[in-house]
Amino acid sequence: MSSDRISVMVTAGSREQLQMAAMVASVGAVSGNDVTVFVSMNAMKFFVKDSTEKAPADGEMGVLLEEKNAPDFKELFSQAVEYGDAKIFPCSMAVDIMGLKQDDLESFVSEPLGLTAFLGDASEGQVWHF
Repeated sequence: MSSDRISVMVTAGSREQLQMAAMVASVGAVSGNDVTVFVSMNAMKFFVKDSTEKAPADGEMGVLLEEKNAPDFKELFSQAVEYGDAKIFPCSMAVDIMGLKQDDLESFVSEPLGLTAFLGDASEGQVWHF
């Protein structure tokens, strides 16, 4: 069974993991796939509007991404939404425990979504976890 659906769960807080998740989402979306990104746990804080916190490098590649001025992962996620058929959903539990409102999140982030709904949507197609 083939599907044009790509589901990406992003929970890590390292530059490398966030970068790879953003690359999968953006390339998948601009290639015509229906992309759903679910952001939770340690990744959530990087999707808060006006946050100045930088994702730490987990290793050598993270340092190189920074040194070579690779496109920021948030820019790639935003482009996935703008130029493709991607939707970025924050985890409703993470939003609640962090005390966030929709206005606190980056403009390209949709309304919160529960894990059960994400898993139901992800039941067909490719599933990636970072």
